[in-house]
Amino acid sequence: MAAERARYASARPRSAALAGAAGAGSYYAGVPMHWMLDWPLPFPMVIADAQGATLTDVDGLTLADFCLGDTGSMFGHSPPAVVRALAAQNGHGFTYMLPTEHALTVGGLLRERFGLPHWQIATTASDANRFALRVARAVTDRPRILVMNGCYHGAVDETYVELDGGRARNRPALIGQFVDLTEGTRVVEFNDVAALERALAPCDVACVITEPVLTNCCMVLPEPGYHAALRRATRATGTLLLIDETHTISSGPGGYTRLHGLEPDLFVLGKPIAGGIPASAWGFSDAIAASWDRLRREKPPGHSGLGTTLSANALAMATMHATLAEVMTEAAYAHMEALAARLQAGLAAAIGGHRLPWHVARVGARVEFICAPGPLRNGTEAVAAHAPEIEQAIHIGLLNRGCLIAPFHNMMLVCPATTREQVDQLVAAFGDVAGSLAG
Repeated sequence: MAAERARYASARPRSAALAGAAGAGSYYAGVPMHWMLDWPLPFPMVIADAQGATLTDVDGLTLADFCLGDTGSMFGHSPPAVVRALAAQNGHGFTYMLPTEHALTVGGLLRERFGLPHWQIATTASDANRFALRVARAVTDRPRILVMNGCYHGAVDETYVELDGGRARNRPALIGQFVDLTEGTRVVEFNDVAALERALAPCDVACVITEPVLTNCCMVLPEPGYHAALRRATRATGTLLLIDETHTISSGPGGYTRLHGLEPDLFVLGKPIAGGIPASAWGFSDAIAASWDRLRREKPPGHSGLGTTLSANALAMATMHATLAEVMTEAAYAHMEALAARLQAGLAAAIGGHRLPWHVARVGARVEFICAPGPLRNGTEAVAAHAPEIEQAIHIGLLNRGCLIAPFHNMMLVCPATTREQVDQLVAAFGDVAGSLAG
């Protein structure tokens, strides 16, 4: 780790100088958003340009980008269709709290692609999940939600609950939370159908919110029959089911939901849906829409807690239209799928060649190496599988060999602009670093 940090620092004098400049010092911790420090670097790498699947920093060094803004740029940096949409909207205003032609077209595209008949737009997936959960509680007149241990749904307070020795508690890392979230949230292990059924049995849970595959941790895939059992249990207890596809949209043009025939009552997609411009969407069923209509008639005028001023702004709608219509295509996903499979096989071969007790998991274009045997079954196993010091050494080692992966875990994304040569570069870099560790 020390050797890799020194190698990084010596190659980036311009980034080092900017990180120490007065402007950086005006930010808390020296960066405009503290997550930018989650890479294990001596100082932040300052980016000058991003095109397709390549980043260039201010020192002129280029990287094959497999982080892609932690999914925000999952379809590559500056997709041409999105750039054209931005140029066309330029000079016509960016936000005015009224619909545009793009906005009205996007509604039909969302319905066609993801199946649910009713849609609303938000600025982030965190917002979309908040609004969807609020509506779920309102239309069911139930107080509680249920989450999976180890889940990630953005900055949604009530999802920051975990199991500790079988008991639910607030996640210890959560800052400034003064409410016991377990009063309104139940938590069970992913893939545990019996625990799910017990938690839903009192019929007081408004909504189960889940990713179809646990991500943003050591990836946990659903066991055969799990999603069918989840849908049966929620329907049997009158509980709504929310599928959050913000990460698993890597599965295909309609996400994991369409690929595997899931039938959610609510659906959330954020991050990459507007090609890197902040935007998200949440959809819901006819039954929810009818109940929401009734509630709106009964409620007095005032603040509903749904929506933010910049939601569905004209710029976001133009870029979302371009992304849905021209970027998230079957051909793009076929390219991504093929190269992700190549990446998965290459990493697995390197792991096997060095006799490391690790494994590789994949959901479509999203790949993770996991520094533990697998496959993993639930969130508790995912937490135990993390090896932070080893992972940090690998991350900076890969960066020094020209490849960037996500800092929060070992996630890699393949985008439509990724080349076979970049995948092979990452596999070779991983083999080199893994060999050093194994030695």
